[in-house]
Amino acid sequence: MPKLKTNRAAAKRFRFTKNGKVKKGSAFLRHNLSHKSPKAKRKLGGTSVLDEADMKEIYKLMPYGAK
Repeated sequence: MPKLKTNRAAAKRFRFTKNGKVKKGSAFLRHNLSHKSPKAKRKLGGTSVLDEADMKEIYKLMPYGAK
């Protein structure tokens, strides 16, 4: 059986935690920031973990990162 290919667009956007969960960065922090409050920009700065239903899709795109 041939090796599976990783989707390179997904690999640049998502990372796996040690336990196999998927981390992602927040959207809406690239431009048009002047009308956003400092609190909103702070909250967008961190990473978050995807929901289980969305993780299943990422596992298909990135077969070698999932546990």
